[in-house]
Amino acid sequence: MADQNYTEINSKVFDRWNEEGWEWGIPISPQAAELVRKGEWSVLLTPTKPVPKDWFCPLSGAKILGLASGGGQQMPVFSILGGKCTVLDYSESQLKREEEIAGREGYSIELVRADMTKPLPFADAVFDLIFHPVSNCYIKDVLSVWKECFRVLRPGGILLSGLDNGFNYLFDDDELTVVNRLPFDPLSDEELFRKSVEHDWGIQFSHTVEEQIGGQLKAGFRLTDIYEDTNGTGRLHEMGAPTFWATRAVKPE
Repeated sequence: MADQNYTEINSKVFDRWNEEGWEWGIPISPQAAELVRKGEWSVLLTPTKPVPKDWFCPLSGAKILGLASGGGQQMPVFSILGGKCTVLDYSESQLKREEEIAGREGYSIELVRADMTKPLPFADAVFDLIFHPVSNCYIKDVLSVWKECFRVLRPGGILLSGLDNGFNYLFDDDELTVVNRLPFDPLSDEELFRKSVEHDWGIQFSHTVEEQIGGQLKAGFRLTDIYEDTNGTGRLHEMGAPTFWATRAVKPE
């Protein structure tokens, strides 16, 4: 049986990727931070499309959880705009980026190193907004995450999520040939686990619409909006293949 402690493997993979210049671990520049202060800002849940501004609650004074959202890209924006931010991530280097930018820009942020497959280390109904960029492709069970998000949000609170629809996992690296079947699950396939470790992919999982969006509904959320996005580069992007969703869901009052 493949190693069940896969989240620890993934945390170390992200640290290595950051050493190599991983795009999702490059924090915002001082110039970008200054533009935020002037009201010019955008953030991403998926590779290319900015999140609509009307998806957010008023950010000044809001309690915001960046769930698996380390790296110094989104939380600095919310913090500069007056949000009271907490970021939970399992990668030490992603949290280090957040600490560095907070020091540079002069705001406070709570940093929590934790595994999101476990119960979130927060009390019930404490956050106004959860910002969850594409990341649950690195965990096997997403329903437990949706349930925990529902628990820690206040009534009326908003969950913004970037979701991989699984399409990418069908193809080879050149995105020309279908080489894998779905679901893509290295914990159920010894050879796939071996390849994932050997190629430094991290331990990734495809998820269905039933798991991703249906799971939010099962947890109690009300879906209010959705959009699709592409990879941003590569053959599938050139062909206009939607490989990601972003969702806005609300905890009923």
